[in-house]
Amino acid sequence: MTNTTHFGYSTVEENEKVHKVAEVFHSVAAKYDVMNDLMSAGLHRAWKIFAIAQAGVRTGFKVLDIAGGTGDLSKEFAKQAGPTGEVWLTDINESMLRVGRDRLLNKGIITPTLLCDAEKIPFPDNYFDRVTVAFGLRNMTHKDAALAEMHRVLKPGGKLLVLEFSKVASALQKPYDVYSFSVLPWLGKMIANDADSYRYLAESIRMHPDQETLKTMMQEAGLECVNYFNLSAGVAALHTGIKI
Repeated sequence: MTNTTHFGYSTVEENEKVHKVAEVFHSVAAKYDVMNDLMSAGLHRAWKIFAIAQAGVRTGFKVLDIAGGTGDLSKEFAKQAGPTGEVWLTDINESMLRVGRDRLLNKGIITPTLLCDAEKIPFPDNYFDRVTVAFGLRNMTHKDAALAEMHRVLKPGGKLLVLEFSKVASALQKPYDVYSFSVLPWLGKMIANDADSYRYLAESIRMHPDQETLKTMMQEAGLECVNYFNLSAGVAALHTGIKI
């Protein structure tokens, strides 16, 4: 029997989801940063700054930025880790990775980039001091496998940070739904000429595990001291965990 999974609100074969997600990000890569600013009124920048601060990257650290996209986190981590550190910008989508690589080069930052499937991370056990994934986990087919891989490549004492859209406070649910399913696709059409991709992104947020469920998934992957911070009333959340 063929295994199925969700692509937004649709049910698709697992191998089909990989291609569909790839199509979405090939489509939005060129306008990704502009749309992020519009969609979040710039809040995504504050959320990332908070995640970077919580990461506590120091000189000489090895850092893996999974689904790093346009390189916002890698840019800061490369500065913090310094010339003796090692920061890898990775993404499963070549279009996104090219945009991120070029942005870093334009800022004079030379750091390795790699096409990488988070469910099959091509690094040895106990290699990284920090592993981060920002707004990428919800697009992964087997989130449990990806989290287990992130745990595997962390050094003992290393930290995983997962920044992702999450479940908003109940008082905000109705206006948030109106924004997500009416305004967001309209913005996608006007700015990126692609309403469908942004409709999928809204649906993918709703299908992503809530804060407590993701906390449990991280614990089941072997992480300890798992905690989360609600950001902007739960529009996003930062989960952290330590490998013991």
